Amino acid sequence: MYGPVMLDVVGTELTEADIARLTHPSTGGVILFARNFTSREQVTELVNTIHDVRNPPLPIAVDQEGGRVQRFREGFTRLPAARSILSYANNDIALAANYARELGWLMASELRTVGVDFSFAPVLDLNYGVSEVIGDRAFGDTPDQVDPIASAWMLGARDAGMISVGKHFPGHGAVVADSHLALPIDERDKETLFKQDMQPFAKLIDQGLEGIMPAHVIYSQIDKDLAGFSSFWLQTVLRDGLGFDGVVFSDDLSMKATDDTGDYPSRANAALNAGCDMVLVCNNPEAAEEVIIALEEYANPTASERCARLLGRASVSWDKLQTQDRWQKASQLAAAICAIQD
Repeated sequence: MYGPVMLDVVGTELTEADIARLTHPSTGGVILFARNFTSREQVTELVNTIHDVRNPPLPIAVDQEGGRVQRFREGFTRLPAARSILSYANNDIALAANYARELGWLMASELRTVGVDFSFAPVLDLNYGVSEVIGDRAFGDTPDQVDPIASAWMLGARDAGMISVGKHFPGHGAVVADSHLALPIDERDKETLFKQDMQPFAKLIDQGLEGIMPAHVIYSQIDKDLAGFSSFWLQTVLRDGLGFDGVVFSDDLSMKATDDTGDYPSRANAALNAGCDMVLVCNNPEAAEEVIIALEEYANPTASERCARLLGRASVSWDKLQTQDRWQKASQLAAAICAIQD
């Protein structure tokens, strides 16, 4: 059984306190950050150690979107920001989709060489030119752009044996506030959201998207709760309306937007009761401890079965990957796109 909490570890190797939290039955996964990484060799050892702590192993994730959100850098290919793919393709959407598939494969294949199971990507938000926290992390400005490019990126990751997690449902791109620092409120009507922002999510769900992360945003004309704490968004719309059967992850419960929901156990319970399968508690070991203890009696066999699908599939060594023609061409493509974005 996988528990309902994804948490992080303190440094570049496990401490006794880390191991105690990872072996707790409430823990169901681990997310790594830049502080956990110094080299491919070091992070491979860390990942193997984490995987060995439990049987079956805990899924391990990282934010490796590209652009300004790439936790592992030294020794990995530098990945371009999502928005620059379409620019490099001179706004040819079909060509951009071809590029995106190779870049999704590149990201995933490199992470799989060190044992990481998945990345919290792709970003499926639309870029309305107002959100600094989204901005160039979006593949485009309209569903017609984002749908095919993000879909191709997902298929590339799948080629490399990795699942994808679309974020931030039902769309974070039209609010100015950064939910890490404040409570964003989107005042647009239901018709606009459903016809625009939700379309990339619907498209990728139809193609087997394996995970979704809801936004820490309130859509005030539709529901009073943050999307990640809303049974309307997670059950009525996502599960019942769109037919999504993958894993629903909360965004980090340490983010400022969640403050009004209560203490950390209250936030975790609110997210799980709304329909999340796994909640993230990051950058706060004391809070993570509180949450896993509070959820000792929690059990959701359906969610646990979904989480078992997160583990990565077959991988090759870094040395063997570098000999592959696909890797050589994809890494050259990434470098060319990064050159124009600079």
